[in-house]
Amino acid sequence: MIEELLPDPVVTVESYSDEESGPAPLYPEEAAVVARAVEKRRREFAVVRSCARRAMEKLGVPAQPILPGDRGAPRWPAGLAGSMTHCDGYCAAALVRATDLASLGIDAEPHEPLPDGVLDAVSLPGERQRIGTLTHDHPAIRWDRLLFSAKESVYKAWFPLTGQWLEFTEADIELRADPGDRHSGTFRAALLVPGPLVGGRRLDHFEGRWKVGRGLVATAVTVAHP
Repeated sequence: MIEELLPDPVVTVESYSDEESGPAPLYPEEAAVVARAVEKRRREFAVVRSCARRAMEKLGVPAQPILPGDRGAPRWPAGLAGSMTHCDGYCAAALVRATDLASLGIDAEPHEPLPDGVLDAVSLPGERQRIGTLTHDHPAIRWDRLLFSAKESVYKAWFPLTGQWLEFTEADIELRADPGDRHSGTFRAALLVPGPLVGGRRLDHFEGRWKVGRGLVATAVTVAHP
């Protein structure tokens, strides 16, 4: 899922729940973070970090703890940029050397409608209008959930570059389906607040890709160096 959405320098590792024989081991400092969490949270926390450590190994980086930093964003080893995601039955991590990409963000969600009221809370009027058109043209895709996932990926790419919160309504996302394929496509996120400076250039939008399959919606954003 995620690997197909990212360029070659990025390494990915995915895990489906039926492929995991048991919780992945945690470093003591990681275990302390989720010591009081419910079992489901502890398991997802462990499995997604197992994915991330396997991705580190692919890049030749020694496995090490991945602790949450500001606003819960993972603190990656120096020289790496990355993102993690998990939902029911699925975990994934994507890593890249910071010299190859400035930032990236990934997200996966169940391919199901959003709960009542959520779309209105996280979207702009223009986005909802476009979602209505897409739903009419391609009703098999849960476009509301796809929009939510895209916004999550945008935020995960944004935060490492800015250290600041980005509201759902501060990025206007236009989803597009690939010609001849209703289960994958691209999206453009126009930033409605001043964007991050990357290599001295102020960004005004992010670009991403999406895919639907195996009961999931997956999205990914990459930010290249100028």
